[in-house]
Amino acid sequence: MKKQIIILGFILLAISGCKKIDKLTQFNMEFNESIVIPSSTGINLPFNILTPDVATNSESTFAVNDTRKDLIEEIKLTKLTLTITAPANADFGFLKSIGVFISADGLSETKIATKDVVPSDIGAVLNLEVVNTNLKDYILKDSFKLRLNTVTDELMSSDYHISINSVFFVDAKILGQ
Repeated sequence: MKKQIIILGFILLAISGCKKIDKLTQFNMEFNESIVIPSSTGINLPFNILTPDVATNSESTFAVNDTRKDLIEEIKLTKLTLTITAPANADFGFLKSIGVFISADGLSETKIATKDVVPSDIGAVLNLEVVNTNLKDYILKDSFKLRLNTVTDELMSSDYHISINSVFFVDAKILGQ
């Protein structure tokens, strides 16, 4: 019986040790982009806004984190935040709904975040609900694009400048395993 307890102890120690080692190969990649929603946008009509190409610089980010492209197991979006940078004192009350899509060369577009109902008293920062999808193929590319599909419920008297902050969780294989 004592021998079984010792073996069980070693197994538990090995499992918890692997989790600690696994943490060494996990990190976040952050991307920041800006867009402008023009004041001429209509009410209750869906419209799209595209970001310019977002360079991933994935190989250099992987190197800094002691890994390589071929060792990446999974990349998932964990946070997508929109922040109004201009006009001053503006808020997201003009939005009815928003969906964010990612695309990259040779890959089909896929939805990565959404807010189906934007509260009218939301303020200047909007956190979207992210979709639990492996986006490895998109982030391993040299660049990707984001498309924001929005519907407004207010007439906008000026252009809205919006900062997009996205955080991706990267999980690489441990020691090439």
